[in-house]
Amino acid sequence: MSPVGPGRLSNWLSSRETPLGSPHPGRHPTPPCPAPPHVWTHSRKWGENPPGPSTSGQGRAEKATMATLLSHPQQRPPFLRQAIKIRRRRVRDLQDPPPQMAPEIQPPSHHFSPEQRALLYEDALYTVLHRLGQPEPNHVTEASELLRYLQEAFHVEPKEHQQTLQRVRELEKPIFCLKATVKQAKGILGKDVSGFSDPYCLLGIEQGVGVPGGSPGSRQRQKAVVRHTIPEEETHRTQVITQTLNPVWDETFILEFEDITNASFHLDMWDLDTVESVRQKLGELTDLHGLRRIFKEARKDKGQDDFLGNVVLRLQDLRCREDQWYPLEPRTETYPDRGQCHLQFQLIHKRRATSASRSQPSYTVHLHLLQQLVSHEVTQHEAGSTSWDGSLSPQAATVLFLHATQKDLSDFHQSMAQWLAYSRLYQSLEFPSSCLLHPITSIEYQWIQGRLKAEQQEELAASFSSLLTYGLSLIRRFRSVFPLSVSDSPARLQSLLRVLVQMCKMKAFGELCPNTAPLPQLVTEALQTGTTEWFHLKQQHHQPMVQGIPEAGKALLGLVQDVIGDLHQCQRTWDKIFHNTLKIHLFSMAFRELQWLVAKRVQDHTTAVGDAVSPEMGESLFQLYISLKELYQLRMSSSERDGVLALDNFHRWFQPAIPSWLQKTYNEALARVQRAVQMDELVPLGELTKHSTSAVDLSTCFAQISHTARQLDWPDPEEAFMITVKFVEDTCRLALVYCSLIKARARELSSGQKDQGQAANMLCVVVNDMEQLRLVIGKLPAQLAWEALEQRVGAVLEQGQLQNTLHAQLQSALAGLGHEIRTGVRTLAEQLEVGIAKHIQKLVGVRESVLPEDAILPLMKFLEVELCYMNTNLVQENFSSLLTLLWTHTLTVLVEAAASQRSSSLASNRLKIALQALQRDLELQAASSRELIRKYFCSRIQQQAETTSEELGAVTVKASYRASEQKLRVELLSASSLLPLDSNGSSDPFVQLTLEPRHEFPELAARETQKHKKDLHPLFDETFEFLVPAEPCRKAGACLLLTVLDYDTLGADDLEGEAFLPLREVPGLSGSEEPGEVPQTRLPLTYPAPNGDPILQLLEGRKGDREAQVFVRLRRHRTKQASQHALRPAP
Repeated sequence: MSPVGPGRLSNWLSSRETPLGSPHPGRHPTPPCPAPPHVWTHSRKWGENPPGPSTSGQGRAEKATMATLLSHPQQRPPFLRQAIKIRRRRVRDLQDPPPQMAPEIQPPSHHFSPEQRALLYEDALYTVLHRLGQPEPNHVTEASELLRYLQEAFHVEPKEHQQTLQRVRELEKPIFCLKATVKQAKGILGKDVSGFSDPYCLLGIEQGVGVPGGSPGSRQRQKAVVRHTIPEEETHRTQVITQTLNPVWDETFILEFEDITNASFHLDMWDLDTVESVRQKLGELTDLHGLRRIFKEARKDKGQDDFLGNVVLRLQDLRCREDQWYPLEPRTETYPDRGQCHLQFQLIHKRRATSASRSQPSYTVHLHLLQQLVSHEVTQHEAGSTSWDGSLSPQAATVLFLHATQKDLSDFHQSMAQWLAYSRLYQSLEFPSSCLLHPITSIEYQWIQGRLKAEQQEELAASFSSLLTYGLSLIRRFRSVFPLSVSDSPARLQSLLRVLVQMCKMKAFGELCPNTAPLPQLVTEALQTGTTEWFHLKQQHHQPMVQGIPEAGKALLGLVQDVIGDLHQCQRTWDKIFHNTLKIHLFSMAFRELQWLVAKRVQDHTTAVGDAVSPEMGESLFQLYISLKELYQLRMSSSERDGVLALDNFHRWFQPAIPSWLQKTYNEALARVQRAVQMDELVPLGELTKHSTSAVDLSTCFAQISHTARQLDWPDPEEAFMITVKFVEDTCRLALVYCSLIKARARELSSGQKDQGQAANMLCVVVNDMEQLRLVIGKLPAQLAWEALEQRVGAVLEQGQLQNTLHAQLQSALAGLGHEIRTGVRTLAEQLEVGIAKHIQKLVGVRESVLPEDAILPLMKFLEVELCYMNTNLVQENFSSLLTLLWTHTLTVLVEAAASQRSSSLASNRLKIALQALQRDLELQAASSRELIRKYFCSRIQQQAETTSEELGAVTVKASYRASEQKLRVELLSASSLLPLDSNGSSDPFVQLTLEPRHEFPELAARETQKHKKDLHPLFDETFEFLVPAEPCRKAGACLLLTVLDYDTLGADDLEGEAFLPLREVPGLSGSEEPGEVPQTRLPLTYPAPNGDPILQLLEGRKGDREAQVFVRLRRHRTKQASQHALRPAP
């Protein structure tokens, strides 16, 4: 139970004169905010000793040991880590200093010195000038275009470019080499008795002789072999692979050449033959083909190898890199298909004459060139206001491909160079982190630690560490680095996280950086640090220029709203990214950190405010309370919802402000009611809305009070009950104040009016406003959620206390409003009673020659006008009350008049007729619109039954109802003797069928028959079925309306007549038995009454009833149609 009892709370809720700053007896001191489970401080770095002098050598040794443990987190014992957290938490509980912002990571520079750039530029030009081989499909062909690109990429002036280019041309040419790799062969000939061969290859380059016949695809077979055309010292030989038709060698050879235009590559494949005895060969014999080989070998020299095929290629036809299967060419036509050989070629340089190539490793030069060109590519895109997507231009791709090929860099070293260049540039230039994924994948696929030198391993490890540090710094500042105002920020952050995850999963990373903490732990620590830093930056941003408690409150409110906005962003966007990538719940972590920081500052602020809460301070505290409530509700989406939070029971910090909040709510509502009434002209808002503007403003005012109560939603059930009692009390008081004000406003406006009708209008509006107010007051239980409150306070209140308090207040207010409404209606009735009494007295004094029906006409006309007026201006409930008063008064007047005229039978007869007419009229006035519509159809059914003449024509139908199927079946047989309504002396009739009244059959649409051209006696013979229950069909007034119309192509259809079939007389509805043989029914057509129907006149006066107006418009339209056609005599 709350420490504040109901008696004490009710005292300061009920008394507005109590000073707002008075202390509250019995209140327990609010406990301090609990520290969060885990918060990082920034007052010291890891490994620093706490302040304070050391007293002994032992202390220094212990501190040194502690520093060592702190500098290596993975070596800390669990209890030591826990002790560190507890110590840091206590320090922050005591002082909570703003954190020292982590220093920004300085990215490595991607710029080179002028000397480095000059050497690199020279090497790049040398690469283009000594290009070898055919260009790749998507590469640049022209050397001039590549030279222009390099000039732009290195930012070289034209004059300097020409000088450097001339100097490079004068350098010694490199040694041109063909790096040939014999991978394997397949489908070669089997030359041995066993059906296999022992293949090996001889290969070399023939200088000075081109391959005849042009390209390799059109060249002729070469009769000469390698051993006859290439010197032995320039011939290379592979290993012998025994007994196979699909040998695999995978051997690489470096073949030098001087001029690529007249050099050709030769490869011969031979089957090694060794000297064997006939017995050995017979042992290997497997088929007749082997026996034939034995005889063939007997004819050749011993030890002579067999030719299997050759490959001859012109070097100038090769690309820088080739990897293909080549067919083995024969020397004769005996075996044209000799299989294929898989060869790889690469045109490379040796002994390049540039200074960079002579002084630096090829890998380093290529890394620097890649870094320079990529930097230029990114800069070019930034200048064009576009983002680089990682795709190199054709010029850059061509230069880098040529450079890597000529320097014979392996794919692994190229991937490593790309990684180093991209990872460095990413830290200083703006381009997508996804560009780093390809080199990561390539390095991981080809990783073998032993293939790197020690300095290369150190360089790769440093790049891993640098990118990880830089990435964590971006993650720490992700709110500013990846703002949601930029549409692609979430994708960029997700890409960065994916790169870091893939990097930390690499075998290379695990071997080169073995002591790195797990990435989720590092990211979590970065997020915790960044969240605290962000909070303190926001706090500084909201720091007021003028120091004071009100200004501090506004600043704190802005800070809390920023925190809520940040948590919503974390919940909607960032949490999903971090959870999907690293299984980190960012929202929960941020909520845990920020709620502690917010709670500390809010508690300090409310303590500084104290118990003396001014209205201005109360408003500030209320906004702060609402914001804290919204912040605290976010815990339901956090993993901390079941734990202890610093914001638990935060509402107790705002208890002193509750009287100020309630008083301010009442004062604002009262002022708004007074303004609304003062501006009200007591004119209905429209035909459908019969109350005035002040009633609308009052409804809005009460809705605002209910909204404030829902916003407050005080957690303590006992105190929440007392607050609700206060809200209900104030609302009921405002209702009674409004009644007094609106009556005074009516007296004020009508005081200068000579027209009593205008005063009556205002009085009607006042009564309607009070009725609207009664409806609004009746909604208080739902708006203030009494049912939920009753469930909450059930354990702390006595049985029936809520019923006796809240419901008693509500019923008292409703009773007061009812009394005011009855008083207003009574006043209106008194005005009409005077007129009724006068007309009754005149009725008695009318001459004897006047018929009684004519004598009562003035009284009925007076009642028709006045009651129509009242029905138009009063809501239905108040109009019904007015009719009741008028009937009672009229009966009294009639009784008094009859008592005074007992001797006159004529006067008594007139009074009797007047009483009957008044009764009928008042009954109609009191009836609802739907009841009046039903009465109208009852009268039309009666008219149908009394009509025997068929001068308008007639329709013949058969109708029955099957209760088992709930189906009304109507057979429309024919129509006869219709009026000719067209100019040609005929009509185009059709019949429309509807079930009336429409409110009884809302789901059934109207049906129509086929249209008959030029036919006054149409034979329809059509059947219609209506799925309808029997109950509405048996009601009085329920009928089938048959409307016969003349179809017009251009204008509206003309009315032939109407017929009404009462449904209660249909076979199957009139009794319980199923209908047998259904008789035909002939219905004469009728027209609506031309002089108007009193029911329609009464419905027409009900402007606010949409259903009544729709019905009247249709009936008036039918009457107008009927009036346009004169009756013609039947033929």
